Amino acid sequence: MDFTGKRLVHTPEGVRDVYGSEFAAKLNIQKLFHDKLRSYGYQDIQTPTFEFFDVFSKEVGTTPSKELYKFFDKEGNTLVLRPDFTPSIARSAAKYFMDESIPLRFCYCGNNFINNSNLQGKLKETTQMGAELVGDSSPEADAEMIAMLVEALMNAGLKEFQVAIGQVDYFKGLCAEAKLDEETELALKDFISNRNEFGAQELLEGKSVAEADIKALLNVSNLFGSYEVLDEALEYAQNERSVNAIERLKKVYELLKMYGVERYVSFDLAMISKYHYYTGVIFSAYTYQMGNAIAKGGRYDNLLEKFGKPSPATGFVVMIDDLMTALTRQNLCPEPENKNLLLVYQCDIQKALEEARNYRKEGYATVMMKQEQSKEDYEAYAQKQNFAKVVFL
Repeated sequence: MDFTGKRLVHTPEGVRDVYGSEFAAKLNIQKLFHDKLRSYGYQDIQTPTFEFFDVFSKEVGTTPSKELYKFFDKEGNTLVLRPDFTPSIARSAAKYFMDESIPLRFCYCGNNFINNSNLQGKLKETTQMGAELVGDSSPEADAEMIAMLVEALMNAGLKEFQVAIGQVDYFKGLCAEAKLDEETELALKDFISNRNEFGAQELLEGKSVAEADIKALLNVSNLFGSYEVLDEALEYAQNERSVNAIERLKKVYELLKMYGVERYVSFDLAMISKYHYYTGVIFSAYTYQMGNAIAKGGRYDNLLEKFGKPSPATGFVVMIDDLMTALTRQNLCPEPENKNLLLVYQCDIQKALEEARNYRKEGYATVMMKQEQSKEDYEAYAQKQNFAKVVFL
């Protein structure tokens, strides 16, 4: 393959360079979002960019193997670039906090890697930021996560958005009541999450499922909207697991009203994540001009047990690149403080150094350049390179 000439300057499919004012805006959004997580007492954690394959294996229930970037180390171990932060945080919590019984709060930021099909048009390397609350099984923990996400999105500049809340156990309870086998349940999950009622009906009728159970399962696709949806869901729930799931959502909603974020919340019981490790309350954030969720989260009470530490947990992740796209499209992207200064001098360099030192003490990121072109050239350069102002000496 010829990598000479212009080919070397191009990036592979699915990755891109971010620089200049765009990168400054991205860093600013990350800071604003992170500030809110820190205000809730979440402590930063950094996990490796690549881990052993088993951390993200099918048994853990994360990204399909065909979408992982896999490679080998010198000892022959299969390694993968992380596609998802949650299993990494779970592994880390199990390793360093095995005997800790008081809840742990972590937040993180970094890039993840998923080998999507080129036809999907998605980036294969994206920046994610999120939070995980380990060791708390209460509705209060679910509410804290959702409220913190709402406040963090607002702090980053977003104004109009909705966090749709679902409950994995509601659907699983109905499936158990209908005595569906695992294969049928997985197929039905795809139909329900895509709101393909005809496909779901055909599948269930082919399995000789009772009429009442078919009606309850098909109705899941219609259970989305305001709080009243929860009362409707109870009408179709004849099993303890599904009833408890709805009662849990009601408790969480009452807590969210105390946080004052209920206007940003709706319910969607057909929302069933592709991540198998979710066990209870799940949620996704949506906003205008974005087809996919910009943030996702939920409870994963069985995941840490895979790493040797039985413990409940909940968390969320925001796709920073998608959040930035949404803010830009809605003309809401917060302007980062620009204290970049270009110091162009013709005088003695010692005087220029003294001036630069003074500007830097004032907080200006100061670049020094000896003048060899016209003032207009430097002013044009400064505008292109995102300098707040130019000073000529």
